[in-house]
Amino acid sequence: MEDWLDPVYDAAGMAAADRWAIDEQGVSSLELMEAAGRGLARTTAELAQTSGGLVGDREVTVVCGKGNNGGDGLVAARHLAESGFEVEVILFGEREDLSPDSQANLDRLPEGLARVLGGQLSASSLRGVLIDAMLGTGFEGEPREPVTSAIEAINESGVPVVACDVPSGVNASTGEAAETVVRANRTVTFHQRKLGHLIAPGKHLCGAVEVVPIGIPDGAPPPEAGGAIRAGVLGLLPRRTADSNKFTSGRVSIVGGSRGLTGAVCLAAEAAIRSGAGYATAAVPGGLEDIFEMKLTEVMTRGFGDGHELLPADLEALLDHLVGASSVVLGSGIGRSPETGDLAAGLVSGLASPLVIDADALTLIGNSLEPIASRQGPTVLTPHDGEAGRLLGRESAEIAAHRLDSAREIAGQTGAVVVLKGDDTIVTDGDRIAVNTLPAPALATAGTGDVLAGITGAFMARGLGAFEAASAAVFAHSAAGEIAALDGGNRDGVIASDVIRAIPRAMIPPKD
Repeated sequence: MEDWLDPVYDAAGMAAADRWAIDEQGVSSLELMEAAGRGLARTTAELAQTSGGLVGDREVTVVCGKGNNGGDGLVAARHLAESGFEVEVILFGEREDLSPDSQANLDRLPEGLARVLGGQLSASSLRGVLIDAMLGTGFEGEPREPVTSAIEAINESGVPVVACDVPSGVNASTGEAAETVVRANRTVTFHQRKLGHLIAPGKHLCGAVEVVPIGIPDGAPPPEAGGAIRAGVLGLLPRRTADSNKFTSGRVSIVGGSRGLTGAVCLAAEAAIRSGAGYATAAVPGGLEDIFEMKLTEVMTRGFGDGHELLPADLEALLDHLVGASSVVLGSGIGRSPETGDLAAGLVSGLASPLVIDADALTLIGNSLEPIASRQGPTVLTPHDGEAGRLLGRESAEIAAHRLDSAREIAGQTGAVVVLKGDDTIVTDGDRIAVNTLPAPALATAGTGDVLAGITGAFMARGLGAFEAASAAVFAHSAAGEIAALDGGNRDGVIASDVIRAIPRAMIPPKD
């Protein structure tokens, strides 16, 4: 895995690490469970204190499933009881229904703490802090009764919740959430984070995530599912030297613009040159070129045709103009007329340069993905959920519910690197997965998508591969948003041009 990714597991990878520790290194599974439960108890005690109570006078309810996730909860219950908490353990099965390690830890509980759930869990009976130890990392699909009703009661109760590994109902490998799912205040996970902690909607159901070491020795099978993008990705960017010039730094060409949408091209072009491109050109409708000449100082413009939108008649001249481009950004403010759609398809098929397809160009292409799949040059697609839905012929809500699978599906069908934008922006080529974990609220404003497209185009023009350029751009974009928020004193007041001004500072790589 790339050294600029902080690797994370999926469920299968974590299970392999557990098996390796137990079967090949001789670590007792009960020792692993003991360490996990002890960490879970510590976080629960901390939450009890921050919720207004003191150790010794807080109540804790531990709801345990039949598997080893429930066993972790049983260990936590024992440690909390020994430190003075009033603990009640609720089981979803008799002793013989539990996993062997859970049975062993049930036997270690002080007498009278545990009871088997008879009927349904009552929300009004839940007090203090609750540990959700019902389903764990092996879960996928939808929970069944009596777990479904228990989840509903937990959410209805309003008590603080600590989830064991993942909130029950969250898929640890994808971040997908069941229709009925626990909303946790904190999540305690073991050994290393899982993809489901990073990707929405699971990300937003976990609360703060704490990683607890449980004694898996060094040398365990490493995480291979994907990783969180680290600042080290910025170290991939080539630095200007004494013999650099505008040509060696790369030319980015922005193709777009239409009546009422001239700002998008300007934002993408200005972001590109702020991101280190040697120079940028804007290929725009001829009838609007004067507007771009007035708005853009450092960017050269070239008008095509004499109308207010780019049309199929402009295709050959555009392709000729773009021959020397180090990368092309297509779609910023290009509009959605059917004629422009024909032009966009022709450009996608005809361009050999590295290409970023963004904004209206994605909508114009829709689910006719063959022009993208037939390209020979590197391609990056930057959809949000709605645009991804149009590419796959689905509703945006379905994309939001299955973000990782949707991004990988688009990548598989097109051969492109997909940047599925969001608070958890996902970058994937269908195999490798990189997820942004920097805060992104400052970017929730018009035009920041054009900024990201411009940064990505610049990084490709400077020589990075599509996956690396997209990942570096996503990190720099989010970092610039946070810098802009600090400069302005408020995330809510950030606008796209603020983000552009912050790009140079956001691109500073970490010191070794």
